[in-house]
Amino acid sequence: MTDLIKFFVFNFTLSFFIIGMLVAAIQVMRVHSSQRTTAVIYENVLKWFLFFSVGCTYFYNFIVHVFFGEISAQFIGWANSPFQLEVGFASLGYAAVGFIAFRKNWWLRLGAVLGPSLFMLGAAGGHVYQMIVANNFAPGNAGIMFYSDLFLPLFGVMLLWLTRGEK
Repeated sequence: MTDLIKFFVFNFTLSFFIIGMLVAAIQVMRVHSSQRTTAVIYENVLKWFLFFSVGCTYFYNFIVHVFFGEISAQFIGWANSPFQLEVGFASLGYAAVGFIAFRKNWWLRLGAVLGPSLFMLGAAGGHVYQMIVANNFAPGNAGIMFYSDLFLPLFGVMLLWLTRGEK
């Protein structure tokens, strides 16, 4: 059980993504089969993606960078610095928009995916740079976090494209 908790805590982007997809699947299954269209499925997946993969993930990121900066920096392979606070409070902003966009229109959802996606893709570039220049293969730099920084933006943009008619 301890290993499972550690896995969840240190791979929170994957953990929240999986939880979101499970909740979306449950919500879709609750819809009567005659009303379970692809639009309903995509809407639920996008909605719960925003709640968990943007809202919860970035709120968690806020907490670890602001209140546990030393641990967070060590996990990434960095020295602790005031930058932790900046990342933390930027994450709080993304979390707020993700939670609000969960129940709002497509245009707000676009913003809730676009901002964090650009951040994650930039972070992925930073991870690659750190792997090449500093030989930094710490779990928070080269592990699931790196792959999440590539996958989650693509997944979010794909969901936006699939729900584009709902503007």
